[in-house]
Amino acid sequence: MSLPAAAREALEAFAQCPGWEQRARLLLQWGERLEPLDDTERCEAHRVHGCESQVWLLGERRDGRWHFRAGSDARLLRGLLAVLLARVEGLTAEGLQAVDLADWFARLGLSRQLSPSRSNGLNAVLQRMRELAGQDRAC
Repeated sequence: MSLPAAAREALEAFAQCPGWEQRARLLLQWGERLEPLDDTERCEAHRVHGCESQVWLLGERRDGRWHFRAGSDARLLRGLLAVLLARVEGLTAEGLQAVDLADWFARLGLSRQLSPSRSNGLNAVLQRMRELAGQDRAC
């Protein structure tokens, strides 16, 4: 499966980082790229359950492809969300089903730094994306 352009950019950027400190800095920079959510978007209806930190997710389908926006109060988590969004940008509902989260973070060199709770939270975000795509398909 071919990767979205933003995902290829992420892989290239993280490949340039020789160690965790550099990856952590880069992750924080990627988190700053997220378009801020306004107060009306930071509501219970958009909240992802299963994350220790507060995470909100919005999805929109345009021309059969999914585009997501996400936010969190936790800086490092914003970075992780940003690279997850890069991986899923513009995918179809079927493409979302095929995303292997563990493989993606391993390819970025970030898997060893993901605590079990953070990994569970990111899986909850991906699952919520899949649910949104599935609900839309059922309509």
